[in-house]
Amino acid sequence: MADIVDTAVKAGSFSTLAAALKAAGLIETLKGTGPFTVFAPTDEAFAKLPEGTVDGLLKDIPQLKKILTYHVVPGKVMAADVTKLKSAKTVQGSEVQIDSSEGVKINESMVTTPDVAADNGVIHIIDAVLMPA
Repeated sequence: MADIVDTAVKAGSFSTLAAALKAAGLIETLKGTGPFTVFAPTDEAFAKLPEGTVDGLLKDIPQLKKILTYHVVPGKVMAADVTKLKSAKTVQGSEVQIDSSEGVKINESMVTTPDVAADNGVIHIIDAVLMPA
């Protein structure tokens, strides 16, 4: 099995996320021992952001790091466990809200593919970029 970064890159729909992680200097962290739970927005999710947002974030590394670490929860939280939670504290420090009444939503983003296993955690693919308050 591959680590979280290699698993996401191999999936093919996370080039924007991979570029953002590289720009923010977070690749090595997410290749670390973990375990990590990553709510991973697809390229399509990044494309939903207002025009210029991604380019702006790639130039504002502190803000980019804040947003990216808001997508990571320490530990390996599988979908069966996520559905029992109402919120989870992120590596960024804020909490994401979890609603499993109709599918699983993390804040306003739907989990489209849960439980993508990696050797240092798990990826849950989401359809929108999470923005901390």
